[in-house]
Amino acid sequence: MKKGLIPVTILSSVRVSTFLSCLLCACAALSAVARAEETPKPAGGPSDPAAPAIPVALPLRQKVTEYIELTGNAAPTISVNIIARVEGYLEKIHFQDGQIVKKGDLLFTVQQDQYKNQLIQAEAQVKAQEAALAYARIEVARFTGLRQKGAASQVVVDNWNFQAKKAEAELASARAQVEVARLNVDYTQVRAPFDGQMGKHQIDPGNTVGGAGQPTVLAEIIQLDPIYVVANLSEQEVERVRKALGKRLTLAEIHDTPVDVGLEAGKDYPYHGHIQYVAPAFDPKTGTMLVRGILKNPDRKLLPGFFVRMRLPAGKVIPNALLVPNRAVQSDQGGRFLTVVGQGDILEKRYVTLGELEGELRVILSGLNADDRVVIADLWRANPGAKITPRLTSIDRSGRAAEDAQP
Repeated sequence: MKKGLIPVTILSSVRVSTFLSCLLCACAALSAVARAEETPKPAGGPSDPAAPAIPVALPLRQKVTEYIELTGNAAPTISVNIIARVEGYLEKIHFQDGQIVKKGDLLFTVQQDQYKNQLIQAEAQVKAQEAALAYARIEVARFTGLRQKGAASQVVVDNWNFQAKKAEAELASARAQVEVARLNVDYTQVRAPFDGQMGKHQIDPGNTVGGAGQPTVLAEIIQLDPIYVVANLSEQEVERVRKALGKRLTLAEIHDTPVDVGLEAGKDYPYHGHIQYVAPAFDPKTGTMLVRGILKNPDRKLLPGFFVRMRLPAGKVIPNALLVPNRAVQSDQGGRFLTVVGQGDILEKRYVTLGELEGELRVILSGLNADDRVVIADLWRANPGAKITPRLTSIDRSGRAAEDAQP
């Protein structure tokens, strides 16, 4: 053996021994993992991450009325342009833009001096005509007595009778002029014609208003309580209502038809009124029929131009409708569906036909059975085909789970 080979041989033996030791440790670790995987686990248990506990509930059953839901607009029941009825310069504005006013509240004052003087002049003319009538009647009586004694002619008596009649007519005319002058004085004070809300003023004080020709609009006032809600029914929707009711509605029956209204951004229908008008014919341009409801709006939350949701009864009542929380409804390319618990607690996708929205609950018209367990929460974990541990709960009429409804 040559010099220098022994250390190399010894070093190689050490490395091989170390490698064999590591290999044996790795095999032992893999064997332990294999045994751990073969250890049986309780299927569907709470500790099984593949079977999470998810809240489910049976559909709620209750009587519901079928409705037609429309999108419409709120509109004022009365909208009036305030104009000056007498000519003069505008002296003062007595309201703030957008102010709520009552009927009879003073809004504008127009120049009054000339109209007050005209009233005084008319009243003086009445007094003059009253004096003329009194004098004519005295002369009629005097000359009638003289005519009976032969001291006056009939012509004179007839003349004073004429003068008395003429004075009566002129007195009536003078009194009418007083009323006109008094009205003109009243017109210098422009007042609110009804309870409502003012728009912005269009004319500033100092401008002349009420001239001949095109009347000058001083401001606009609108009535907000009550308020209209207006929508358009398609031909299919009209036929649906007629088929449900089974007859043509009379005007009295139309006024008895309730309408529920809610804001476009909300879900509830807090406002209630009745149908006030239905157009007698379809609009050929739009193919729709105008429907107008009227309802109280004391808090003025509904403003003209607001988009609103209108709900009209279609006349059909479902005695045992199935309802689920609206949040449980999902959609994909196939349509709207619910996730329900099937055999072996395996989740299934169930396509359904939706009905009306009752608060937070959605009516299910078809595709769901009364004994189906519907996933109502943790939908992000409820994948169709997955196994879960159903946590059965109940839902109330507000759409909340019973445990969530507790205070």
